[in-house]
Amino acid sequence: MRYLRTRADAVPGLMGKAGIGFRILISIALFAFGSVKSFAVEVADDRGVGVLLDSPARRVVALAPHLTEILFHIRGGDRLVGVMDHSDFPAAAQSLPRVGTHNRLDIEAILALKPDLIVGWGSGNPPQDIALLERLGLPVFISEPRAVADIGTLMRRLGTLIDEASFARQRAADFEKGVNDLAVRYSNRRRLRVFFQVWEQPLYTLNREHIVSELIADCGGANIFADLAGLSPVVSLEAVIARDPQVIVGGSSADALPAWVKRWREWPSVTAVRLGQIHVINADHIGRMGPRLLDGMRALCNAIDQARNAV
Repeated sequence: MRYLRTRADAVPGLMGKAGIGFRILISIALFAFGSVKSFAVEVADDRGVGVLLDSPARRVVALAPHLTEILFHIRGGDRLVGVMDHSDFPAAAQSLPRVGTHNRLDIEAILALKPDLIVGWGSGNPPQDIALLERLGLPVFISEPRAVADIGTLMRRLGTLIDEASFARQRAADFEKGVNDLAVRYSNRRRLRVFFQVWEQPLYTLNREHIVSELIADCGGANIFADLAGLSPVVSLEAVIARDPQVIVGGSSADALPAWVKRWREWPSVTAVRLGQIHVINADHIGRMGPRLLDGMRALCNAIDQARNAV
């Protein structure tokens, strides 16, 4: 497959992320021995870099679990030929070849798969490996969702690249409606102070720039560390106690009650602890920026609403 990488500002009319970030070019070429359709697709990624394919992608490598989920969600699972470690959903993804971890891509394995499109994650893939793939002439689309709205936009853009634009638009619309319905239902309810725990040791949380903070607000909560610098700042136990959350929420993939819940119960001076409002959400739902984020948002809204009834 032939492709071109261009800067968005170098192609007239090509819009960056703020302007949805893609355009579609469809051309019909007529040849001497008949009429042949040539489907050219040009999409700008979240860097503003345009990728032009002269036919829809058929051999795709996804460099993050949430990208794998999105591609399956928009009917692109049969195009996937390689995925990253921990790409475990849906079940069909578990049998696909692995091409790397969060800190190292297996360049040889990727080349052996002969992809006609690589879908990467800006903050989740080693930049030097991405640069090498591009120097080797492979088409690389980089995503970096920073808001809930970016997920639907990403579904549409990837749908365009794999020739599932109509189906992807419907999937995106369903996702966006689900998010909007929850926001309409919960966002104007009495606002509670929420501490979202990403990790226990050290104690990581999220600031206002993270998608989860947006979800907290849409669920009628207020992220107590929204004001901090850095997307995932480290905070002290004393700082959490001082800001006195009314709800504590964290993620876990284990069936058993996480140890961090038990440790929080040692601090009954915290309102959330005293009222029993420590909630565990499926980490894959709330932590992966894909279609199951809607399930995570639903669980988050329910947790905050339970606390609202208890305060």
